[in-house]
Amino acid sequence: MFKAIVINKDDKGYRAELGQLEESALPAGDVRVRVHYSTLNYKDGLAITGKGPVVRSFPMVPGIDFAGEVLESTSPEFKVGDAVLLNGWGVGEGHWGGLAQQARVKADWLIPLPKGFTAKQALAIGTAGYTAMLCVMALQKHGIKPADGEVLVTGAAGGVGSFAIALLSKLGFTVVASSGRPQETEYLRSLGAGEVIDRSSLSEPGKPLARERWAAVVDSVGSHTLVNACAATKSEGAVAACGLAQGMDFPGTVAPFILRGVTLYGINSVTVPKAKRIAAYEQLSALVDTRTLDAISHEIGLGEAIQYADALMQGTVRGRVIVDVNR
Repeated sequence: MFKAIVINKDDKGYRAELGQLEESALPAGDVRVRVHYSTLNYKDGLAITGKGPVVRSFPMVPGIDFAGEVLESTSPEFKVGDAVLLNGWGVGEGHWGGLAQQARVKADWLIPLPKGFTAKQALAIGTAGYTAMLCVMALQKHGIKPADGEVLVTGAAGGVGSFAIALLSKLGFTVVASSGRPQETEYLRSLGAGEVIDRSSLSEPGKPLARERWAAVVDSVGSHTLVNACAATKSEGAVAACGLAQGMDFPGTVAPFILRGVTLYGINSVTVPKAKRIAAYEQLSALVDTRTLDAISHEIGLGEAIQYADALMQGTVRGRVIVDVNR
């Protein structure tokens, strides 16, 4: 038996509860893992609270991230005792995830625990930090340089935003952070933001084109915020979009793209090929230090995850939440 958060939907309604599961109940897969740490991401918050149609079958164990140790493997790629990491692949949505003490998954979904990181540190980064790195890699591929001007980061106090600020600052960019939480200004500046603006300046309907300001943008918010960010991006600039905290709609025009040559990069962190995942973590290992991880993350126990999911959906959680599934 092992502990897990289990989501059910039946005659009693939609609910997430901490319970006990038998190993035999684990879904199919060729690698069984003893989970050490998982995390709480926005998608996990949607799944646990039922505020979004994330879960595709029931019962479901949420948790789109986990790090742990291989207990059993029929794959030649991994052996018992190997330290492994998983981000995405529909885990916690259509396949039981990491908010449990055990998981069984496909070997193709796992990568070796990145060098230089403990399991806890890798989960302090988690899907949020890894997604932020993919956004930065898209801007790098586009050729954006610090001398090109300011880079806007929206949803700045969240997990993706926090890491995007830290990564871009470490690379020498001037970062402007957009947040609806003025109390987090000092925190955002400590990560490297040169300026903090109120999200209200971006979250309402705006003009098809605004004054050119941003050399590039990392957006985890979507909807009007993404539209307004694109409208104020400089000619030949780039926008990396990876989230939908405000909404998944795009109520805008093609004006920034056809009149200024702005490029909109969609960042999909769920099914990224293994080689690109490993490359992202190699860059993260070079750019992220322990002090940054400590500033961005805090740890809770598995029994606290449901309560924290509610707080996450209310927008009151800062940075990354690491879940020690064994306490």
